[in-house]
Parts: sequence; C-alpha cells; structure tokens
Amino acid sequence: MRIRFCISALLMIILSQCAVTGQNYHTRSNRALKYYDQGKRDYDLLYYARAETSLQMAVREDDGFYEAHILLGQLYSDTGDWEKAVTHYRKAVAIDSLFFVPALYGLGRAELRTGRYAEARTTLETFLGKPGITEKLRAETEKMLTSCRFALTFPGNYFGREPVNAGDSVNTALDEYWPSVTGDGQQLIFTREVKRAGGYGRDKQEDFYISRWVSDGYWGTGRNAGAPLNTAGNEGAQSISSDGRSMYFTACDRNDGYGRCDIYFSFHDGNRWSPGVNAGAPVNSTYWESQPSVSPNGRMLFFVSNRPGGQGGMDIWYSVRGSDGKWGSPVNPGKAINTIGDEFSPFIYFNSRTLYFSSNGRETFGGHDIYVTTMKPDSTWTPPENLGPAINTPADETGLVIESSGKRAYFSSVRDKSRGKDIFYLDLPESIQPEPVSYFRGTVIDKATGAPISARYELTDLSSRTSIISSLTDSKGGFFVCLPQGYSYGLNVTADGYMIFSENFDFVEGYTSAEPYRKTIALNKVRKGEFMRMYNVFFDTDSWELLEASVPELEMLLEFLRINNTVVIEIGGHTDSDGSDEHNQVLSEKRAAAVRNYLIKRGITPERMFSHGYGETSPMADNITAAGKRLNRRTEITILSEGIVVKK
Repeated sequence: MRIRFCISALLMIILSQCAVTGQNYHTRSNRALKYYDQGKRDYDLLYYARAETSLQMAVREDDGFYEAHILLGQLYSDTGDWEKAVTHYRKAVAIDSLFFVPALYGLGRAELRTGRYAEARTTLETFLGKPGITEKLRAETEKMLTSCRFALTFPGNYFGREPVNAGDSVNTALDEYWPSVTGDGQQLIFTREVKRAGGYGRDKQEDFYISRWVSDGYWGTGRNAGAPLNTAGNEGAQSISSDGRSMYFTACDRNDGYGRCDIYFSFHDGNRWSPGVNAGAPVNSTYWESQPSVSPNGRMLFFVSNRPGGQGGMDIWYSVRGSDGKWGSPVNPGKAINTIGDEFSPFIYFNSRTLYFSSNGRETFGGHDIYVTTMKPDSTWTPPENLGPAINTPADETGLVIESSGKRAYFSSVRDKSRGKDIFYLDLPESIQPEPVSYFRGTVIDKATGAPISARYELTDLSSRTSIISSLTDSKGGFFVCLPQGYSYGLNVTADGYMIFSENFDFVEGYTSAEPYRKTIALNKVRKGEFMRMYNVFFDTDSWELLEASVPELEMLLEFLRINNTVVIEIGGHTDSDGSDEHNQVLSEKRAAAVRNYLIKRGITPERMFSHGYGETSPMADNITAAGKRLNRRTEITILSEGIVVKK
C-alpha cells in the first residue's frame, strides 16, 4: 500500500513537471490533451469513474499518448482492475521504455497480480537493472520477484478449482462478506452492507445476518440478526463461538470505544443477541483492533492491531483468558507469524491449535495469501505454510474459515462486479485439509424427573492430562464442544444439590457433523446411599501418589463437600486385576487414603471422610481390554450420611 502511494506520487510529480516546464507530451492532439487534463484533475480528486472516462477518450484520440496510458495503468492499479492495468502499462512501455522507468515496476506488479509470473519476473528484473532506483522500490521489487519465483515452482494448471456461490438465499446485489460457521455446520453468520435507515450521513452501514442450513442441502434465507446486536453504526468481522452462543466482533466509532475500532462481545440467551459490550483493556487500546477469532475452548482470542510492539503494519495478536475469566495482556507472536507487511483475518480452527491468516509479507501468488500455522505444546508456532493454488490466486485472499469437518472452506470474493462481494465455498483438496473435528453434544438432566439442569462441565484430554474447556450449560441443560477425533477424554459435570458425574470416553473416528457424539448425563440428588465414580483421579502404575492431572476433579470434589457441608462420605479405592490380590488390596487402600489426605489438607474435617480399599473385588467391566481396565481403576465416593456426626 505504501509503495503504491509512492509510485502514484512520483508519477504525479513527473506529469506535473511536464506541464509546468512546457515539456512536450507524447501527443500532438489538442483534443487528447483536453481529455487528459480533465482525467488527471478527476484522478487527483479520486473521482475514478469520471477520470477513467476522460482518459479513455484521450487514448481513443491518440493511442500513442504515453502519459494517458501511464495514468490509466495507475488508475486501474488503484482500483484493482489488474488486467486493464497490464494493457495500458504495456502500451506505455512500448511507446517509450525510458521516459518513466517506474512504469516497468507498475507493469511488473500488474503482471504479477494477473498471474503472468514469467513475464513479471522478466519485467521486474529489467527494472532492477535501471539506475536511480530508491531503496524502498528495490526492496519491494525483490519481494515481488521472490513471489514470482515461488509461484513458478508450481507446475501445470495453477488455479483449477472454481469456488461455488453460497446461493441467492445468502448473497444479494449488496455486499456480503466475513462468513463464520458454527461447529455443527448448521449456522452461517455473515456481514452485509445495507442501506442506512433515514438516508442521512453515510448511505450504507454494516449489519449481521444469519442463515441456517436446511435439510435439502442449502443455506436458508439470511435474516437480519436484529437489535440490539445490530445498531445504526457498523458491526462486522465477527467470530462466532463453536456452540453459536457467543460472538466477538468489530465495531467502530462508538462512544464507549478505546480507539477508532474496538472488539466487542455479545451473548445469545436463547431468544436474541445481547447488546455488544466492549471487550475493554487490555484487548482494546487507543489503536486499531479488529477481526477477532475466538478459539473453540474460549481460552484464546486472536485479533488484528496496529498497536506498538508489532513487526510492521497490521499484526496478529492474541490474548489468553485467565482462570478469573479476564483476558490477559495481548501477545505478539513476532516473526513466527507477523512480517513487516500486513497480516489480516486470523481464524483459529476448531481444534484450538491450527491458525489460518492472510499475509502480504511473504512469498505470495500476487496479493494477500492464506497461510496456516499450528501452535505447538510449548506455545511456539510451526513455520507458516502457503496453502498453495488450491486456495490462493493472484488476487487478495482474506477472511477464510473452515468448517469442523475440515473439508469445506468459506470466504468472500468479487466474481461478478454487478453483484459486489458474495460468500463462496470451496471443497478443499485432501492434501491441505486440517484434521477432522466432530462435536460432543450433551444434555444434563435430573435422573428422577428428567428435567434439565443448569450445570458446570469440564472436559480433559487424557493423553496430555490438560483441561480443554470448563464452562456452563445453557438454560436447557445443553452444552456443545468441538473435539478432535481419535483421542480419549475425561468429562466432569457438577450442579448444586447433585452428585458429581465423572466419565472417561474414547472419541473414535466415525462421528461427524451429521452424526455427532451425543450423551444425556443424568444426575442424582445428594442423599444417603448415593455414590459417584471419579474416573479422572489419576495415579502412576503401582503408585498411590496423586498426579497433577487429578487436581481439577479433586477440586470439584472439594467444592462439592464445601457446598454440601454436612455430608459424611466414604472414599473407595478400586483397581484392575493386574498384580496379586494382596498387592491390589494394599494399593487401593493407599490410593483412597491419598484422596482423603488431599481433602484434609484443603480444609475438610477428617471426621466427615472414611477411606476404604476394595482392590479388584468390584469390577465395573472386563479386565481383558484396556478400556475395561480403565473403568475398573477408579475412585468411588459414597454418601454415608447427610448429617455429620462428630465423635467426641
């Protein structure tokens, strides 16, 4: 962008000097000069349509009018009509290749943006061989040559995949852009530029629209999300949570803003979206913040900002949500993601690790290209990879999102200027599909009555022993979580007045968006004789030392005992059948005692807890398979009494 203005300014100086010094233009036609002068005045005032008409009249009068072709090349570059820019720059260079050397730069840039990579390479190399080139232009030219060489490494047909228009139920003659899709693939939220009510001030504004997937295999009619989410101002560049219950978005020029544009939050209560609430500091600052993307587990918020501390123009930043629910100070991942150019439109995929973004600071196919990087366990990032010609073209690619199956991408593009921007989708080649992610849809009910319960749930990745998500169900007891397939997970559910639910399960391949993993969790009321199996209390093999991964479930048990502060419990230890009966009996007793000691150290009265080891005598499943053994290795909590009896 800055280089474009540099070329434009230099061009204006050259052309102005021609007029001031009386230097002859490359024409003898007074009519052509008249049209040219009018076109140049309109161009200076950014009246591009009028300028184009006048300049086209000038070259019709004299096709050898060098300056008119140069200015048309610049005008079409400014407006993104690169094919026409190539035409007029080539004519100018053919007329006089030495008069205005940066014309070669303009031509090479336009050839690059139209996918003429071999021609662009030749033109730009010729330009670099000319004297008097500024360091900025030289650096930008070298960068474009890198892109040419990169693109030429891809053999055959470059851009063979044609995107599919999302249909007239979503797209209109107005502009539609910034799509986002819920984890179940059933809801599409996008931004539409609509006519402003009342007709005062700016004649257009941006609003959110929502479309739902219908059974016939297409998107239903997009509906305005309505007030209070949509206002008389501009709302856009949204990120919908995987369960469709919350949204982060960008709004500008609001009275509660920190800077020109800020990030806002809205929540759906089952009936409508709440008014947008400014995310506040430290996410927002006096600088520009926009284009948020929230991870499916709700713990990371990615966004774009030009605040200090970045690598170049617009950078991608992220903030991590603390245990107190507040966003931490934003982190710039540095050169691992950002460049001296501009990075835009981050999208964190449904596995909460894979990040897609747009950049013009690396080798590209012409403009902004889409890249992918993955966060490693140590929070560093893999080197970004260009998605290649299956996605990227000589045009700008931004705002790409991928549905949870990993197979289909959505984005916005201008393919028909009479329709403006539309939402498109593209089925990705298998080579660049991310790992498939399905979802777990749960419902929490009262076991006796079947009535839904508002509860807290937590899911843990058993391979890494890390918490994936901890949140609340909706008012109907429901929750929704996106999960990568092929892993084992631990689930805990708690509600006031109820026993804790604990379970391990394998999220095997085969679950899809159409056939997800569904489970109804029935909770028992707290009463004498009831018990709860704690499957997420972990010990090493042949050890009774509690592992760190046990803490989340033990903290739930601790909170349960604090809330139900009169119950007396038995802590029962159970093992699988590996080892001798005597060994397993002693091991189970020590493990049960370890849990009791943990709770005593955290303030629970010793008289409220008894521990007992059952060894391998009460299996829940077979002792042959790994899954069966895992079910048998457990801690059980039984309610002995609802009222505490303290022995004197």
